[in-house]
Amino acid sequence: MYFSNYREQKGTTVNPSLLWEYDLKHFDYQAMRSVVVQRVIERGWPADWYAILNLYGEDGVKEAIRSIPYLNERDAHFVSVIFQIPSNEMACYVRKQSRRHTGTPEAVNAE
Repeated sequence: MYFSNYREQKGTTVNPSLLWEYDLKHFDYQAMRSVVVQRVIERGWPADWYAILNLYGEDGVKEAIRSIPYLNERDAHFVSVIFQIPSNEMACYVRKQSRRHTGTPEAVNAE
């Protein structure tokens, strides 16, 4: 895994600017795991990746990735490769595929 040395980066924390709209004094990082992981995927730096891996563990990050409803194609492909998650196990991929086949306006605009 690309971030396999994350255990050596124990002091890292998620950059608060990634969660700018939340009151971090009362923020539940466990309950909001998918939001945190999605923000790091979309906008995080390596230190943020180390932080989520130390906070949630590899399995926790993978589980969160599988449940994220939307990621752009580049980010979805990146995490699929880095964490060895088949695309069809990711909610963002399944959701995108179902929109393409329903004939909805979102599907028409996505193509």
